[in-house]
Amino acid sequence: KKKKKKKKAPPPAEEFVADISKLDIRVGTILEAWEHEEADKLFCERIDVGEDEPRTIATGVRAHYKAEDLVGRRVCVLANLKTRKLVGFPSHGMVLCASTEDGSEVVFVDPPADAAVGERCLCDGFEGEAATENQVGKKKILDKVFPDFMTNEEGVVTYKGVPLTAGLGKCVAGLINAQVA
Repeated sequence: KKKKKKKKAPPPAEEFVADISKLDIRVGTILEAWEHEEADKLFCERIDVGEDEPRTIATGVRAHYKAEDLVGRRVCVLANLKTRKLVGFPSHGMVLCASTEDGSEVVFVDPPADAAVGERCLCDGFEGEAATENQVGKKKILDKVFPDFMTNEEGVVTYKGVPLTAGLGKCVAGLINAQVA
């Protein structure tokens, strides 16, 4: 009889904690915005997030904004998402917005005025390396983070009550106690 070799146990995997630090949220500026030809809820945008080339991102806020209101606007962009086609338009990221429960009001999350384009937005106590685009999808990070991602009674964007910050200030939205996504 051959002796079976015992397989070495793999080293214990570092526990993966899905929290706000896994999201790569960057300050961006909308350079261009136009109405999607086929989707009446979507704007198509080119957004500078401090990379070599601007990102193309689709945002479902046409019921709440005009294209000309978007150009030049500073926004917070969730940058570590895989490119997905939204009604044929390649969207590489997500512009963060706060919304009322019934969706009747949707407002952009505004980064602090002094935060530089491309700067990462973070919450104190949740610092760490952002997840890869693949990890965000496979580990369902958005499903785990978004329930605790909301504005407080002052309209400050928080994760588990901790303000989302960049530059010297806090990221804000014009709605109180609203969900952010």
